[in-house]
Parts: sequence; C-alpha cells; structure tokens
Amino acid sequence: MDPRVKAASVSVISNIGILTVKLAVGIYTGSLSVISTAIDSINDLSASTIALLSVRAAAAPADQEHPYGHGKFENISSGLQALLIFAAALYIINEAVKKILEPTPIATPGIGAAVMGFTAISAFLLSRYLLRAAQQTDSPALRADAYHLTTDVWTSLGAMAALLIVQVTDFRLIDPLVALAIAAAIIHVAYRLTKEAMEVLVDVRLPNEEITSIAEAIMTTPRVIGYHKLRTRKSGAARQIDYHLVVPPDMAVQEAHRIAQEIEDRISCRFPGAQVVTHIEPDTQQ
Repeated sequence: MDPRVKAASVSVISNIGILTVKLAVGIYTGSLSVISTAIDSINDLSASTIALLSVRAAAAPADQEHPYGHGKFENISSGLQALLIFAAALYIINEAVKKILEPTPIATPGIGAAVMGFTAISAFLLSRYLLRAAQQTDSPALRADAYHLTTDVWTSLGAMAALLIVQVTDFRLIDPLVALAIAAAIIHVAYRLTKEAMEVLVDVRLPNEEITSIAEAIMTTPRVIGYHKLRTRKSGAARQIDYHLVVPPDMAVQEAHRIAQEIEDRISCRFPGAQVVTHIEPDTQQ
C-alpha cells in the first residue's frame, strides 16, 4: 500500500473515533466550546476523507491525458480542506455570539474537561504521525490533514480550560469567549493552507534554497559551462524542473547526453521523484 494512502486511512478511522466522543460529551454537557471542537472534528473527518481520495488519485501514474501526472489533486485537496476550516470557524463565531447574548448552563463541566484532555492527546499523537508521513512523502494533502488535527489539539485544550474555569468559578461567559479564540486559531490555519495550495496551483517556482541546490548540481558537474532558462514548479509531491544546459561547442552529442543524464540523476537524488528535462545548447561565446 502507498504510504500516503495508509496514513490517510489511519487518519479517517481515528477522526471517526474522536468525533464520536466529542459529540457525545458536547451534547451531554451543553458546552459550546466542546461542541465547537466537535464541529471542527467534523471538518477534520471531511478533510481526512478528502485527503484519502486525493492521495489515491495522485498516486496514479501519468497517462496520455495527464502527461505530468496527477500530483495536483493533493494541492486541490489542501484548498478544499482550507474552505472547510473557514466554514467551521464562521459557524463557531455565530454560535459563540448567540451564547454571549443568551447564556445557557453547562452540565458536569468536570467530566467534559477530562474528555477534552483525552481527545487533545489523541489528536496530538495522530497529527504527529501524519506530519511525519507528510515529511517522508512530501505530501501536501497529508500535511494539510496534520495541520487540521493540530487545530484540533488547540480547540480541545481550549475547551478543557474553559470547562475547568466554569467548574471552579462558575464563570460561564468563558465558554463562548474560548470558542471565539478557537475560531481565530482555525482561521489562521485555513489562511495558511489556502496560501500554500494556491502557490502550487498557480505554478510558483520552488523555494530559493532548492533553486540553489539545483544550480549547484548543474555547475559542479565537470565540463559544464553554464545554464539558463531554469524553470521549476511543484505538482503534489513531485518537482518539475527544466533548463537549458550550455556545453562546449565541439562536445559530441553522446557525451553531452551523458552529462545531462548525470545532472538529472544528481537532482533526482536530492529531490526524489523530480521530473527533470534538459535542453542541451552549444556555447556560442567561444
């Protein structure tokens, strides 16, 4: 099984369990901060499902209709996950304002706080697992899913703190106030995911440190005079690179091809899965 698909499947199953616990506790206690974390978990589950579908699609090999592969399904997934987060934040804000205007009692806040602590630990462990998988596979869909669950950690801890304060002080207004803080944190993550997804979808070039690494792989190769017209972009986890390689005008075609292949292998070694295209040109300055 593709490691991305495996990680996304684990996320879906785990989010179902976390959501079930939160909804049960939120409905039983009547706490808006707990219910808001459950709403966020619904989004987490939706996002995990989208991530699972997208990594399956992205894992498909290139075909005649998609010669560059299907990697951008993962970036589309990240954008969709960001929209879900925004929607959840707006819902939480709306419910928090209602509860500020019309406060309602919270039942057994101590039990709710204990359960929120448990779900925070569960979400933290799952988010670390997904983040490691995202780093190993360079998967934007899994990275977005991990960020989703990181917000779940914040929301669960915030809800736990609000319930403990209500338990000790009976200051019920803290519940919707914490819910508003949770919504602000969720919006921040949604903006970050949207920005990252859009950069790839509009073909922003690779980061400067990666450009420098590519240039080093080219220029440290013996008999290479230079390069120009370097173009880079990313599609899902795959980097797509093309450039013009300048070689001595009297170099044999076979030798120039060998050098180009050596460079492409070095770049692929630094960036696994990279698709590199080299256009060979003779040096016209000599």
